[in-house]
Amino acid sequence: MTIPQETLDVLARQRIEVPSWAYGNSGTRFKVFGTPGTPRTVQEKLADAAQVHKYTGLAPDVALHIPWDKVDDYAELRRFAEDLGVGLGTINSNTFQDDVYKFGSLTHSDPAIRQKAVDHHLECIEIMGATGSRDLKIWLADGSNYPGQVSIRARQDWLHESLSKIYAQLGAEQRMVLEYKFFEPAFYHTDVPDWGTSYVQVAALGEKAMVCLDTGHHAPGTNIEFIVAQLLRLGKLGSFDFNSRFYADDDLIVGAADPFQLFRILFEVVVGGGLDEDSPVAFMLDQCHNVEDKVPGQIRSVLNVQEMTARALLVDRDELRTAQEGGDVLGANSILMDAFYTDVRPALAEWRESRGLPADPMRAFAESGYLARIAEERVGGSQSSWGA
Repeated sequence: MTIPQETLDVLARQRIEVPSWAYGNSGTRFKVFGTPGTPRTVQEKLADAAQVHKYTGLAPDVALHIPWDKVDDYAELRRFAEDLGVGLGTINSNTFQDDVYKFGSLTHSDPAIRQKAVDHHLECIEIMGATGSRDLKIWLADGSNYPGQVSIRARQDWLHESLSKIYAQLGAEQRMVLEYKFFEPAFYHTDVPDWGTSYVQVAALGEKAMVCLDTGHHAPGTNIEFIVAQLLRLGKLGSFDFNSRFYADDDLIVGAADPFQLFRILFEVVVGGGLDEDSPVAFMLDQCHNVEDKVPGQIRSVLNVQEMTARALLVDRDELRTAQEGGDVLGANSILMDAFYTDVRPALAEWRESRGLPADPMRAFAESGYLARIAEERVGGSQSSWGA
């Protein structure tokens, strides 16, 4: 098949941010597995991330996590990344690992602890100024395990109060994106459990506050593409965290559990203007590779997003609209399914080669010997892992 030029134009400007923590060791709740060549510093994480962009042309930015990626000189880290051919992207905060946050952070009943969590985010905003980052992403583990343990209503008020203090310090070109997760680690109630709660909170702040949608943070059977359509309609979809889930929040390679769901999500992104040149939507991976090699895992993920984006762009939207408005149920469905079943991989491979990229990025990276080289070079020191 031949991919239309207008589709290739959209794919040419596609950017998928990769997370620094994807290159560290990870595992299940019972064991974190070590692998040879795992980065020991944020600089080595950036070097690994640069390989993803080198072979795919899709991942020019790397998200940082504070304090996991804390350094003394962020301007120097920015220059280091640029020398590798990548930039520093979203700054992710962390208020879920200090002992003081056992019963909450931005929603804690103690105003001193809430202020400590606010101050951490203000530090992240300062870091954004040095790294040139646009987005501050907030995910909260705040919640409770037992009925009556906390005041659910009061915590929503405290959350608004805390977020307002952070929002007030954002620069003119900076944004806040508030992630949600329906449970875990809190099991009775979570303070930001769904898109509606995130939307209510960010809408009360202003236009620089948006919702972050993690594709793994939903109950089984949730129609995620409906949420995408609604947030785009409301102008409040700020970013994606792409991954897959089989149980709870697995952070697996995007498209692994349900490729058709990824296609449906990206189709709504297309329809809602999320891929337009002036779109505010940022696309990012949020994954921890437990048993697979990290760099190939990230390469596979960005390619999955690219492939499903191409398929979503192939939907004949005029023909689909005609079928929808005419009540042609099966006809409308078949138009969508025809695009989903189109094998765009050979055409994408040919297009990559025309742009000076390998036709098969996975194979090209495997043949580069990079994994064997870093396994030999990165000996000694402490390997990065989840939580570090």
